[in-house]
Amino acid sequence: MNSPRRSDEIASSILIYISGRLATWPTARTPSGRIELEPGAQPTIRTQWRLTQPELQELRDQLDYLLAKGFVQPSTSPFAASILFTPKKDGGLRMCIDYRALNRVTIKSRYPIPRADELIDQLRGACYFSKIDIRGGYHQIRVFVDDCHKTAFRTRYGSYEYTVMPFGLTNAPSTFQLKMNRVIWDLLDKCVIIYLDDILIYSTTREQHLKNLEGVFQCLQQNCLITKGSKCEFLKPELEFLGHVISTEAVKIDPRKIRAIQDGKPTTNL
Repeated sequence: MNSPRRSDEIASSILIYISGRLATWPTARTPSGRIELEPGAQPTIRTQWRLTQPELQELRDQLDYLLAKGFVQPSTSPFAASILFTPKKDGGLRMCIDYRALNRVTIKSRYPIPRADELIDQLRGACYFSKIDIRGGYHQIRVFVDDCHKTAFRTRYGSYEYTVMPFGLTNAPSTFQLKMNRVIWDLLDKCVIIYLDDILIYSTTREQHLKNLEGVFQCLQQNCLITKGSKCEFLKPELEFLGHVISTEAVKIDPRKIRAIQDGKPTTNL
């Protein structure tokens, strides 16, 4: 059994760890993002969409950020995906890259994404829950050097290519799931379940839960993976995971999901 002092030490080490930031590209990690194309596939090119002035400003800001992090680099690749922007809930803009043409000629990974119901079944009997979010998600996966040029996208300010796994690639989810399963393999389905960048730790006692948390953070630290503290929750009797509210007593659908359906407008153009 952990002493109160030992428990405090574990809790303190966790707080120190989650305060870390993803400052630069993951140089300490072996590349694991492979982009294999179908035989005979040619470089894919998409027409660049016209952007508004606010979108151009956001593009400049995003490029400055990505370049400073080392997540992208200038490119002379014959590949050229287009960019577009979608509105965020807070009124901001989200930059998206249209990789549909590249995805059509990419050999699809068959590595499975776990079923949510099977994951939730693992939680029966647990009393303590913690949730960890991996900061930046796919951006913590390095792309193989000889595949970086395939991620190139064209902008008014030139072409750029990713050195880390971008969002929008057809195999990004399976690549990330495989990576996380390997990182947490020794604890997987024993006290941890993983769905992409969401990690849930579950235990029957507080003492065991702290030990399990320590084991998870050791795995993350050994693999240079950084968490996002603002999205992490620790030692909770109840929390939300994969659209469900998980607790000792029951597993329920998140009421917010139900309200969203109830408040939705009926379809009028069937």
